[in-house]
Amino acid sequence: MKNGLWSLLSKPQAGEDFFLPDLCSSVAVFTLVVLAELMVLVWVLAQPAADGFDWLQLALASLFVQWIVLLSAALLCRLRNWMRRRALGLSIACCYAVVVGLTLLFTVLADWVLYQGMAGHPPLRTEQLLRHGLIALIMTSLLLRYFYLQQQWQLHNQAALQARLQSLQSRIRPHFLFNSLNSIVSLIGSQPDKAESAVLDLSDLFRANLTDVDAIATWAEEYRLCQGYLRIEQYRLGERLRVDWQVDELPPGLPMPLLTLQPLLENAILHGLQPSVDGGDIQVRGHYRQGRVELLVSNSCPQQAELPVHRGASMALNNIRARLAALFGPSAQVDAWQDGPRYFSRLVYPCKQPFN
Repeated sequence: MKNGLWSLLSKPQAGEDFFLPDLCSSVAVFTLVVLAELMVLVWVLAQPAADGFDWLQLALASLFVQWIVLLSAALLCRLRNWMRRRALGLSIACCYAVVVGLTLLFTVLADWVLYQGMAGHPPLRTEQLLRHGLIALIMTSLLLRYFYLQQQWQLHNQAALQARLQSLQSRIRPHFLFNSLNSIVSLIGSQPDKAESAVLDLSDLFRANLTDVDAIATWAEEYRLCQGYLRIEQYRLGERLRVDWQVDELPPGLPMPLLTLQPLLENAILHGLQPSVDGGDIQVRGHYRQGRVELLVSNSCPQQAELPVHRGASMALNNIRARLAALFGPSAQVDAWQDGPRYFSRLVYPCKQPFN
């Protein structure tokens, strides 16, 4: 136990493992100011006052504490990169030294200001220094504990999000694998070049399927992946599969998770074109306007009455919706509807700036 604690305190805590947040951010500064003011207010309210609430004492105490808090945040912000490269124990000791040292310094300066009109030097009140130093020590310990718990909570949320994305990531269905292998076997004897191309396209699909779920790719990569997927299906369906792309408005560097459009195409083929003897067509339209990405996939439906959405199709749409919401926020949308002889799937998500 002791060896484990010593090992933790003696090694640097870089990256996301570092416990101290960026105290230069406006959110951190606002939080510290509010917490400090609440502490001052509680302290003033706890003081006995015969003539009612002492506003002057509140103002002086607030000025004293806020100077300490703001200067401590500024110094720790400047020292943060240096502390990240040092042992954890040294970083914690540095935090204590900054806060307690500034508290003692301002205690002496406050006495000097209050006694400035008197003859001689102000007395050094050791009891007050010890009391203020102990308060600073306790409050620093509470804040460091809070920062540590907050960091652990964020790491836990990130791990949970990654696990959730992993479970939601669209998986290539087994029927597609078996159909693709059958198509490749049929092409080996007659068209070996196409068989080789199909194997390469299939390997690209599985490589994308096994990639990190929280990694953001580009539209160019997703488009290439979808083209390879459609080539594999073309070998099986032949002229029954017709695809019309209208995606010139989408920049190649547009951020997009892999396997975002491909499941929509797979649903269109599996539930729209494949049940029909004559096959059908798929239209893909893409737009990027005012920081919003929109992809619309429509496919012809079998010549039957209006069909309910297949459970597999609904699951794929829910998976894409959850992945986009986790990566781009709640404004991401995935919709699906049938209008007459065609079925539509649309995904929309915000994107401020494409990759270069």
